[in-house]
Order: sequence, then structure tokens, then C-alpha cells
Amino acid sequence: MTQSVIPPSPSREDYAAQLAANADETIFQRDDPIALFVEWLDAARASEPNDPNAMALATVDAEGNPDARMVLLKDVDARGFTFYSNQESAKGEQLWANPSAALLFHWKSLRRQVRVRGSVEPVSVEEADAYFASRARESRIGAWVSDQSRPLADRATLEARVADQTARFDGHEVPRPDRWTGWRVNPVQIEFWRDRPFRLHDRLRFDRTAGESDWRRLRLWP
Repeated sequence: MTQSVIPPSPSREDYAAQLAANADETIFQRDDPIALFVEWLDAARASEPNDPNAMALATVDAEGNPDARMVLLKDVDARGFTFYSNQESAKGEQLWANPSAALLFHWKSLRRQVRVRGSVEPVSVEEADAYFASRARESRIGAWVSDQSRPLADRATLEARVADQTARFDGHEVPRPDRWTGWRVNPVQIEFWRDRPFRLHDRLRFDRTAGESDWRRLRLWP
């Protein structure tokens, strides 16, 4: 029999060790979910071993089938949550066909997560250009190289195209290709979750109607 690799449920001693963590009740008095998210993201930067800005992006395809992948958050403000990618990729095609998405941030070191739902819109040309220019040169060349989500014969084909595009831009700036852009998720719902002992977790959800600026705050059962 194959031994299970799934860890056992925490013991009472395990729960006792985390009793003081995430116990601050003042989060339920907060009115601005974006400000609270930024605070949690800052805490994650100090504790996560890598990519505290990693998030699961969930979309649906033309047949309504769900899809999900990890991407990196590159900006967050009152307008929403911004990430960048190839708009001809599977995610890009799905977002153009159905411009709505869900995000999930999970910070294991903090025992916290944040869920976001909302509509999606492309960022401006100026925003896309500015972020693209901030990337490493090799990453900018990679944006020209990759036919993202399409079949690839082998690694040698990829490396040959990298060499071709590197030679093409030798001595020149690497501009942003038209197919590479960013999207902003305009949230209508943001839910904060934090671990508490014995699965009696804390959940705080903010809701608003699309186009509104005011948030409604709701505490949820675990």
C-alpha cells in the first residue's frame, strides 16, 4: 500500500501554538479593502519565501469551462488589480471573450488568503509601455519570441527563436509587441480569510455594485 503524503489534521497542541496568530479583531472595523489588502501584501513580502505577489487567475473559455493559472500581480490601487501577459495566450483569448475573472492570493506563511472577483479591462497603451520598459531586456525579447499557449516542437526551436530575436534587436531598444499587454481586474467583491484554531476561521467580505465606489462590509461564518 502506498503511504499517504497528505498531512494529518492539526492536533490541539498545533492549534494552541497558533492561537495568538491572526487574532486582531480590528480588521472587522475596516472600510477600505484595498488598503487592507496592501497591508496584508506588505506582511507577505516580509514572510513569504518567494513571489508574495503570486495569484491564481481564474477565467472561463468559450464553452464556459473554468481555467486557472498562477500569474504575478504588478500593481494594485483603487482602480483594481493589474497583471500583464500575451493577449493571444489562452488566458488572453478567454478574457477577450468573457471579460471577468477571479483572483486568489494564498500566503501560507501568514495563514491568510484573499479572493477577488470582478470585471476585466485592458490597461492603457501608456501603462503597458511603461511596465514593459521596466522588464529585463531578456524578458522583453521573450515577449517577441513566445507564441504563448501554442504547440512547440521542442526546446531547440524555442532557443533558436530567442537567438534570432536577440540578433534582431542587437544594439536597439526592444519595443513592446502589440500582442503583449496588461489587464486590470475591477473588483466588485474582495474576501479576506485568515486561519484560526479548530477551523473556526475569520472571513471578511467587501461587496459593491459595478461602477460604485462605496463598499459594503460583511462578516461571514467560517
